[in-house]
Amino acid sequence: MSFTTLLILAIAPAIWALDNGLGQSPPMGWNSWNRYTCDINETVILNNAKAMKETGLLELGYNHIIMDDCWSKRQRDPETGKIVPDPEKFPNGLEDMIEKIHNMGFKFGMYSSAGKYTCAGYPGSLDYEEIDAKTFADWKIDYLKYDNCFNQGRSGTPLISYQRYEAMSEALNKTGRPIFYALCQWGEDQVWNWASTVANSWRITGDIYDSFDRYDIRCPCETYDCPSLQGYHCSIMNIVNKATPLAQKTGPNSGWSDMDMLEIGNGGMTYDEYLTHFTMWAVLKSPLILGNDVSNMSPEHLALVSNFDVIAVHQDVSAPANRIWKKPFVDSFVHLFSGALSNGDWVVAIVNEATVPLVEMSIPFSDIFFDNRDNAKFAWTAKDLWTKETITAARHLTVDVVPHGTQVWRLQKSTHNSHNSNYWTGHNTGHNAN
Repeated sequence: MSFTTLLILAIAPAIWALDNGLGQSPPMGWNSWNRYTCDINETVILNNAKAMKETGLLELGYNHIIMDDCWSKRQRDPETGKIVPDPEKFPNGLEDMIEKIHNMGFKFGMYSSAGKYTCAGYPGSLDYEEIDAKTFADWKIDYLKYDNCFNQGRSGTPLISYQRYEAMSEALNKTGRPIFYALCQWGEDQVWNWASTVANSWRITGDIYDSFDRYDIRCPCETYDCPSLQGYHCSIMNIVNKATPLAQKTGPNSGWSDMDMLEIGNGGMTYDEYLTHFTMWAVLKSPLILGNDVSNMSPEHLALVSNFDVIAVHQDVSAPANRIWKKPFVDSFVHLFSGALSNGDWVVAIVNEATVPLVEMSIPFSDIFFDNRDNAKFAWTAKDLWTKETITAARHLTVDVVPHGTQVWRLQKSTHNSHNSNYWTGHNTGHNAN
């Protein structure tokens, strides 16, 4: 164990996770950045909130409306030191907009940075933690996304980063208002080893990009422990491959690895690629935060993010699924994910990263139940969470997965004797999201 690790353990609170009563399941909602970047105002925020409610997304659990960067004036108030909302963007006042969002039934989230400036150059909260936390609490926010730009060099070791983010954690808790604390620290300084003691969720990669697997030099890391910068323009599979080994660091008693906001509906991927995007974010228990124009969402994409069965897996009070194996397949890989749910059911997912169909591949129960070998002896009722087909299977599942697609099942122990159960070959078209 390193000296730095020992120091962190010595100064960390004597609890498993941030003790603010929040985050037993990963949050769901909408964030302005992926679609609008700095082009935000109260009309944009309120219109998307209204669309979230009208489309039934609020009822499904998407209950956070999160306003990202660029909401303030460029300078703090010279007398009070407070960050000042931009009056041109919010002519009725930020508090008025927050009240309207609360009245719709949503929680309200906002953005700052653990740096001198935000990523877009607006005032950050570094060394202003107490005054900003009190201001946010006075405005009755419920969620804070806390970024990492312009950190004045106060990074580079886990301890230094820990102390910088701990300052805002303590300031938020001191206000007495429950505020979900979401670190956006990009996976630097081994954030997964210390963030659970100060935050409810923590970003583990660079910024997402609306692409399935495109390599981009601006996201140079291919693994979670890459020593170079995490960057941005990170593809879906780049993020999945980084997040997978870190599943052991996340769960209802610690907090949640954040794989960044969803890109569904922004136009860069096919339906099957978006299906994989949504399924893997759910199975790995990343926050499900929409990042599109909800008021202009296609019925197909709306149905995708409204899949009740996939959301139920995401919201189950259990740890993320584990990747059991990753095998070469034609021009890429196929991945098997499996994990126990809180009621004894299991979730199983097969991801086909290749550009050709995966046809009739047999997945033995000894692989699926690698972490609980006794379960391989039983028959299981398997529900395909996209096609909704339900069958009884024993000893193995046989899968067909379209290129860049994902097949996912919820397995429930069957009342049938395993020796009398039928084998099954699943056929996933990837286009039934009812």
